Amino acid sequence: MTKTKIEVVIELIKQNIKNKTLIAGSRLPSVRQYAQQLNYSVSTIVEAYARLLAEGMIESRAGAGYYILGKPVQHINIEQNIQYDREIDPLWISRQSLEAKNEMLKPGCGWLPAEWMPEQTLRKALKIVAKSEESLLIDYALPHGHLALRQYLVRKKENYDLKIHPNQILLTDSATQSIDLIFRLLLQPGDIVLLDDPCYFNFQALIQAHHLRAVAIPFTEHGPDLEYFAQALALKPKIYLTNSGIHNPTGATLSLARAYQIARLAEQANMLIIEDEIFADFEYLPAPRYAALSGLSHVIQIGSFTKTLSAAVRCGYILSNIDNIEKLIDLKIAIHFSNSNLNAEIIYQSLMDSSYPKHLDWLKKQLIKASNETIQKLAHLDIHPWIVPKAGIFLWCRLPPHIEASKLSKICLQQGIILAPGNSFSQSEQAGQFIRFNVAQCIDKKVFDVLENAIRTYSSVVI
Repeated sequence: MTKTKIEVVIELIKQNIKNKTLIAGSRLPSVRQYAQQLNYSVSTIVEAYARLLAEGMIESRAGAGYYILGKPVQHINIEQNIQYDREIDPLWISRQSLEAKNEMLKPGCGWLPAEWMPEQTLRKALKIVAKSEESLLIDYALPHGHLALRQYLVRKKENYDLKIHPNQILLTDSATQSIDLIFRLLLQPGDIVLLDDPCYFNFQALIQAHHLRAVAIPFTEHGPDLEYFAQALALKPKIYLTNSGIHNPTGATLSLARAYQIARLAEQANMLIIEDEIFADFEYLPAPRYAALSGLSHVIQIGSFTKTLSAAVRCGYILSNIDNIEKLIDLKIAIHFSNSNLNAEIIYQSLMDSSYPKHLDWLKKQLIKASNETIQKLAHLDIHPWIVPKAGIFLWCRLPPHIEASKLSKICLQQGIILAPGNSFSQSEQAGQFIRFNVAQCIDKKVFDVLENAIRTYSSVVI
């Protein structure tokens, strides 16, 4: 990226300090003198000096100008040490992926590569937001959150035959925060929650954090196993937490018949369904939604914009009936007070940009291509998908019979590859034979080279 003039000035001064052209106690040229020397504006030099002042590189002496500090601040680089011997738990993948250096490859993570994200769309949105009225930049958000973004969601939900009012939507800072708020409002320690088996590992982590009890329902290629689901209702569960649209980690799609049957069973048991549709924008054809079948009296829907826009600009949402939303607003005010109105505006402007639909179309095509290529390359290693997903970023794959996913993952981690072993998604005995692959993160040939080498030497490696 091209450096700004302010950054050029800062770098020039730092370089002069480094090569001893400027030493401790040296006086910098006045703002006007330096502006004339570099042919820059006075405001550029003022801002550069202000940033160096904040960094502790220079000091301002009243009536005397700016001087190089005698003892420049030493910036300590704190590196995260990867815990190679950590036991596989629901947060193992997240910790490894978030703490990893740039050179690490992450076929086990749950997001797209940075180069696949709409950077220019976000930059354009940031410019628009920077020129917004002062209230957007300074004030708290409305209790429900950014109105225009909620109205956008109302229009979007019509594609799923879901008719809602903007006041049935509460904006949050993430889908994870949404689940946390719902659990806080509706559940007590010891309550039973139904989960898919396998399921998104952070669902398990949240259940543990709230001291709830999880009951696993085997997940088939058409949705949760109907017989197991019906039997589990005898335990009086309060909530069924699942992915709608594209399932994580399997990539499966809920069938209409199965969705209808599960929705009816949940209604009869007076149990609430929470459906997380965070991967909705990867769908080619919309899968059934429990909210459309049962309405928002029996279903709470959550989601976010992390997967297709930005993980840095955090914004999620909750769809529910008015009564639940009102209670969730009070709870959010009590523990978070407000969510980021600025983030919501950046998201909204990005969604309104004409480039966003084109970006989504490009993503879907790239993912289909990447999925086909990944399946072919894994087949050479005798690794095969449980099902071939219709869309999305995940492949849930079975390893060769003699390979244990957790041990293979630790071997690959030491060679710069972060995998997602099945143990993180399920406690079943079969889970140890599975790994979730993110096809968008499997472009680099090194992923398969390391896998091949790890499988070849597997039996001789002691963890």
